[in-house]
Amino acid sequence: MQTRILIVDDELSMREFLAILLEREGYNAEQAENAEAALNMLGTVGYDLIISDVNMPGLDGLALLKMVKRISPETAVLLVTAFSTSEQAVEAMKLGAYDYIAKPFKVEEIKVLVRNALEKRDLERENLRLRKEIHERYGFSGLVGKSRKMRELYTLIEKLAASTASVLILGESGTGKELVAKAIHYNSPRRDRPFVAINCGAIPDTLMESELFGHRKGAFTGAIADRPGIFEQANGGTLFLDEIGEVPLQLQAKLLRVLQEREFRRVGGTQDIKTDVRIVAASNRDLEDQVKEGSFREDLFYRVNVVQIRMPALRERPEDIPLLVEHFHKKFVQPPCNAEIITAEALKSLVSYPFPGNVRELENLVERCLVLGDKTISRSCLPEQVTDFSSSASSGGQLDIPPEGMNLEAYLDGIEKRFLLKALEKGGGVKKRAAEILGLSFRSFRYRLAKFGMDEE
Repeated sequence: MQTRILIVDDELSMREFLAILLEREGYNAEQAENAEAALNMLGTVGYDLIISDVNMPGLDGLALLKMVKRISPETAVLLVTAFSTSEQAVEAMKLGAYDYIAKPFKVEEIKVLVRNALEKRDLERENLRLRKEIHERYGFSGLVGKSRKMRELYTLIEKLAASTASVLILGESGTGKELVAKAIHYNSPRRDRPFVAINCGAIPDTLMESELFGHRKGAFTGAIADRPGIFEQANGGTLFLDEIGEVPLQLQAKLLRVLQEREFRRVGGTQDIKTDVRIVAASNRDLEDQVKEGSFREDLFYRVNVVQIRMPALRERPEDIPLLVEHFHKKFVQPPCNAEIITAEALKSLVSYPFPGNVRELENLVERCLVLGDKTISRSCLPEQVTDFSSSASSGGQLDIPPEGMNLEAYLDGIEKRFLLKALEKGGGVKKRAAEILGLSFRSFRYRLAKFGMDEE
């Protein structure tokens, strides 16, 4: 799209000179003889840049600048005058002018100023776009679900975002622990500072200290230059320590010191370096069991476990599966289509499946179906472990335990919750009728609903 520039000057010769100059540079240049005409044109058409004289009859250039920044703040403004004063220049910059140039000016000078003003405007637009994208991705839209457990999670994230307390996120693999960490960071006062994530389980023990704290040149073989660690990279922001339970015991003491003293030394260094980071840690293991076993320091556990978040497994919130399927369908089908997203049979199979890999497994499954089939997810595209489990469960046949193991109590809770929801559906939302369908007393049915926080629904 061609860049649009509006030239505002009461002198016809100056307007035409600038218009010819700018059009030769490839811009679309339009003219206005005064500020009032310029404002009328701005209300109809958007401009990337306005070049305005300061001294004009009626509204002057400074008054125009104020109104442009109110009406169209993203439009860059370059002021030109034959009677330049330092006070006027300072006032123009305070009001938001990109620059202030005195007549007569050189042709190359005005070309450079126009080019730089447009580049700055483009950079500001890109920053706004990125901030919007970050907010949409890591506000709460990256976390999908309206179940009670997810609503409680959103409320907790909002509370934690405003604080600086360390957070420990516990949950099975694939439940979205890093998404929660990012949601906390990008809704906090640190949102404009770095978010740095490290998977402690993916780094060899011999390299972990250097990754965390950095090293000085010559500290060890291969250290050919000074290198900052992630505590320096995340300074002022948030550091996400994923799988913190994998940090070697001998390194946990140094990690504890950093969290207590807010300072550290690079490997091979002699100077203490101050750091200001918020720690969000995560683990798919039970850190309290590790403390009892002696593989995780108790004092470090209490330091990172100021506030704890337990991520629900997907089987504990089956009512969120349709929303998640829709979310991932939109992600992989671009642009979104009007075709049916998923058939009833396929959705029934997904809801009855325990998803040992949680949300990540569901995302991969949706992508697999869309790659192998058309834009509608059908039962025929689902992998055998999903359809076989569904068939076995519905027929009362032999069930199998997933290779990764499973949390039996959570799985049974998930099944119970599905039956409660299905009974409410069949009973038209009437709880007494739903209780009769399941062969339960009304009191027992209400108790079971309350157990899952569904009594108010």
